[in-house]
Amino acid sequence: MALGDDIRSDLDKMVGNPWSIRNGNVVPGTDDVGLYNNDAVKLDAVYLYADLLGSTKLARNFTPQTAGKVIRASLRTASTIIKKTGGEIRSYDGDRVMGIFIGDSKNSNAAEAALKIKYAMKDLVQPALYRNLATLQTAGFQPRMCVGIASGEAFITRAGVRGSSDLVSIGRAPNVAAKLSDIREDAIYGTYITEAVYNKLNKKWKFSNGINMWSAISREVGGEKMTIYRSSYWWSV
Repeated sequence: MALGDDIRSDLDKMVGNPWSIRNGNVVPGTDDVGLYNNDAVKLDAVYLYADLLGSTKLARNFTPQTAGKVIRASLRTASTIIKKTGGEIRSYDGDRVMGIFIGDSKNSNAAEAALKIKYAMKDLVQPALYRNLATLQTAGFQPRMCVGIASGEAFITRAGVRGSSDLVSIGRAPNVAAKLSDIREDAIYGTYITEAVYNKLNKKWKFSNGINMWSAISREVGGEKMTIYRSSYWWSV
């Protein structure tokens, strides 16, 4: 069968068939979601994106071996924290990782993960990289991640090529979280959450010694003006 015939056949199945959407109470894996029957799992979830800053400079100014170690160390650390705080990893995109949190404490768990990622990048990842890759410190490269968090309804489905299909999350929450992780401003910040997430944080993740760890700002996110909250705080691991 010619390539064009393969594509037309796939499109007829994916676009022509109706969705089969079911509510989920766990984050599904690839084998839990069908491909050609337009299967999808609907979740009320919190999405977290952790994006490595300065990856373009990293690729331009350092060897692939050095850049690769920075990216691996950063993504591995962020992923470990996400899983240890109750999240599930379902996607990597170059120098960015996505975590999905569900359950009663999903908002606070995601915020905990974000603040711990900030600490780990500065106090664990950076020293390890500087000890082993002196060129990073000499050039003044500081490994940092920006984390964006948003909550809401999304559904998870599959895309890709047959057995190597990847899960994709469709909805406003993953889209907004990804855009928040793209914010580039003063280095003291690095964690951005939506107002809906902030409103559902427990006190432990809102206040430190009676001081609010978050400040509200108005920001255009994906063409929409919204109130978001940013934090310069970190939480040790």
